[in-house]
This record gives sequence, C-alpha cells and structure tokens, in this order.
Amino acid sequence: MSRSKMMLNAFQQSKGEMLAPIELSSIVLLDPLLCLRLLREAERSRTDRLGHETTTALAAIMQLGIDEFRDLLLSSQEIEEANTGLLEVEARATVAAQVAQRWAPGRNDLNPEEVAVAALLIDAGELLLWVYEPELPQAAREMLLSGKVKRSSQAQMEACGFDFKQLTMRCAELWKLPPLILQLLRGLDTPRANLTRICSNAARHIVESSPTSNLALASDLVEARRLMPHVSIEWLVAGMVMLPDDQRADLIASATELDVRQPNA
Repeated sequence: MSRSKMMLNAFQQSKGEMLAPIELSSIVLLDPLLCLRLLREAERSRTDRLGHETTTALAAIMQLGIDEFRDLLLSSQEIEEANTGLLEVEARATVAAQVAQRWAPGRNDLNPEEVAVAALLIDAGELLLWVYEPELPQAAREMLLSGKVKRSSQAQMEACGFDFKQLTMRCAELWKLPPLILQLLRGLDTPRANLTRICSNAARHIVESSPTSNLALASDLVEARRLMPHVSIEWLVAGMVMLPDDQRADLIASATELDVRQPNA
C-alpha cells in the first residue's frame, strides 16, 4: 500500500536514523501484502542456527535488520488503489489484525501479534487474486450477489472451481510460512486458531456493513466469549475497530441477548 511508504517516510523524518523495529512492525500490521512479503523474505534468510520460527512482523524485521526491511519496503511495487475489490479485502484484513491484537490478550495470549499476523493473512489468497486475476473474485462476487448460492465458499467453487481459503493455504505451504502460522490460518483445532477465524469473520461483517451485519457480529461476539468466558461483551465490542459508535449499544444488546439464549453453545 502507498500509505506504508508514507508511514516509513514520516518515521524517518521524525526519528532520523533511529528507527525502532516496533514502530516499523506497526506499518506491517496495516498492510497484508507487505506482511506476506516480509515473512517470505525472513524465511528465505532464516538459518537452522536460529532454532525458532519467525512468526511475527517484529521478529522478521529484527531478523532482517532495519536497513534491509527499509529497502524491501521502498523497492516494493505499490498496488493499484483503484481496485475496489482489492481495497475491500485489504481493509477487512487490517481490521481483523487490529481486532486480534485487542482480543488475544483476553485469553492471556503470550504473543498476540502471532494471532494478528494470521488474521491479517487469512484472506491472502483472495487478496492475491484481486491483484493478479481480478476477474475471478469478481465472478465469485457476482455469483453470490445473484442469490443462486448463499455462502461465499459456494460462490467461489461455482465461479472459479476452488475456494479462496484453499488458495491461501496452498500459497502458505509453497512459500514455507511457519507451521504455527499455517495452523492459525486454518482457523480450527485450537483456541488461538479459532480466535483467528472469529476475528476475520468479525472484520468481514464490520467492513461489509450489510442489513444482517448486526446479527452476524452478535454471533461473532458470543463465539469469541466462549473462548474468553471471563471477559465481557462490552470489552469485546470496545476492541472492534472501525465499528461506528452509533452501532455499539445495539450490538451489545443483541450479543447479550444471544449469549443468554445460548448458554451452552
């Protein structure tokens, strides 16, 4: 994203050469394509002597070094920002990552950024299609809007012959992303993976803002609370970035009612 280079330039002007890795990682967590490229580059440069996976943007920057990260960012081709489909998926991804950073501490997660990175990349397959083959996701979108199918995955199978989650996982495997990130991208089997999936779903419902979004978001909140029974619905809603303020009270009421109706869900 062009804003990533603008943010880097702003940091350089304010900090001079004293750029902090934590500040640079904040740029990455707002740009899924940059994050993907960074993790791939970190994996290429990783040696067996490191003895651990590079699973966060911060760790990848520290592994590569600030100068190499800066060169990586500045040499990256910027995406076409007139591509509205791409921008929607990108917005969804960044919202998911920000929600994950706020919600993961509710489980006392030891490294919330790992969940945030996975949430940022969970729709990487669809994002890449909008960059390189936009007619495919556009066809899937039109199929869904036609009403012939009810679910996005069905529309993708009908229009493209594969679903975009499969593409995400296949790319992640081919690019040798860390096994932990692969596990979180699957969105199943562990509480952290389930939280990654829920954050992605919540971000989709926030960004789409359809007539059924409130009910869908309420369901997301109840599912998240099942993973964090000691937190409140209000605390979860406070972590929903980009949710308009005028929707928060109604959402809390809807989620609380649904939570009461489904105590054992």
